[in-house]
Amino acid sequence: MLSLNVVTLLYLVASVCFIQALKGLSHPTTSRRGNAFGMIGMTIAVLTTGALIARLSQAPAIGLAWVLVGLLVGGTAGTIMARRVEMTKMPELVAFMHSMIGLAAVFIAIAAVAEPHAFGIAAVGTPIPFGNRIELFIGSFVGAITFSGSVIAFGKLSGKYKLRVFRGAPVQFAGQHMLNLLLGVAMLACGVWFVLTQGWTPFVLMLAIAFVLGVLIIIPIGGADMPVVVSMLNSYSGWAAAGIGFSLNNPMLIIAGSLVGSSGAILSYIMCKAMNRSFFNVILGGFGGEANSGAAAGEQVQRPVKSGSPDDAAFMLTNAETVVIVPGYGLAVARAQHALKELTSKLVARGVDVKYAIHPVAGRMPGHMNVLLAEAEVPYEQVFEMDDINSEFGQVDVVLVLGANDVVNPAAKTDPKSAIAGMPILEAYKARTVIVNKRSMAAGYAGLDNELFYLDKTMMVFGDAKKVVEDMVKAVE
Repeated sequence: MLSLNVVTLLYLVASVCFIQALKGLSHPTTSRRGNAFGMIGMTIAVLTTGALIARLSQAPAIGLAWVLVGLLVGGTAGTIMARRVEMTKMPELVAFMHSMIGLAAVFIAIAAVAEPHAFGIAAVGTPIPFGNRIELFIGSFVGAITFSGSVIAFGKLSGKYKLRVFRGAPVQFAGQHMLNLLLGVAMLACGVWFVLTQGWTPFVLMLAIAFVLGVLIIIPIGGADMPVVVSMLNSYSGWAAAGIGFSLNNPMLIIAGSLVGSSGAILSYIMCKAMNRSFFNVILGGFGGEANSGAAAGEQVQRPVKSGSPDDAAFMLTNAETVVIVPGYGLAVARAQHALKELTSKLVARGVDVKYAIHPVAGRMPGHMNVLLAEAEVPYEQVFEMDDINSEFGQVDVVLVLGANDVVNPAAKTDPKSAIAGMPILEAYKARTVIVNKRSMAAGYAGLDNELFYLDKTMMVFGDAKKVVEDMVKAVE
């Protein structure tokens, strides 16, 4: 059996691996190495924890058997989901994983309150120390909010469920913010009650309110803010794990949870900055609550646009010297990234300078477009972030927008009354020619009309992105 010193050393090694994983994931060229570090660190942490549980168990063999059963069930489920999930469904998978982390934190807290001696928190028959009660309270209510909030986010991202709370549109009602405030105060009051008394009644009430609050926090947030929500829930799951780690005196859980929590919080800030949004406005559902200054979907179709065929688009692309491609969620839905890679390869072979422009909130989760392009093995040197490429649009011959909408909407700069006013966008409207591929003239997740589509320099090519791009490839050939 492992000694406590060896356990501490192994936890330290796993922590270093997690730090290296985050460092590696900061850039596409080192992401594979970062993932490898993460898997190694998690393997060390899980096996070490399993050995520690077996060591502390009254029946080590039985304790180790339960650990192995858990690893087998969880590992099998994770492997099946990872192999089956489509790239377009990755945001839903991330939301699902966040919900499981939150629920795990809640279950651990319940077990720790029921039998604190089994976790080494207190001796049999003695009360839980005051500090541990605070940690259990924080870890459990954050975990509960994370679970129910992630379930709602999963439903909104999936778009398959008919319940109103799972729709992409914000769900709002009179007195919503006041209700959230009252529930938050009640949850904290029950938490204080639990800390003072260690009673089951306040603990259960606190968890129930937290589950409800998680739903109410997320339902008023519109689909356009989903990238922020995903990163925010990622942060919540980390803090929930860290809080439970303090309760269990488990340094590995504290370190891993703190890394996830802090990195998720930083990412949420970056996402909000990219949308010119206040983090608190996102949490309060401000995006969906603002008046829509754009035209309704029915009015958009009636406005005249210039449309063309894939052959027309291919002619423009092959006769350009510089081309910038702006991918969006429509590209992911159509699974057109491989066809797009083939198109760009043929354009580059003809001497065309091709670049990809990525908006921080394009897609349904942070980095969604980067992952899609990496899957198609698009060279990293062709991919540019918004801040790095916006200054070049004025000199670009052709911009090809594939399934993107809100992230190229000029209203963010020209209409101070727009719901996205002030949001940094990819300045595609500055290019000499713009080609936009969409299935229809339907509005994006923000529900706004896009003036880019009606410019004289813009040509709309309607249809499925994969089919359109494949037709472009044939025309280029």
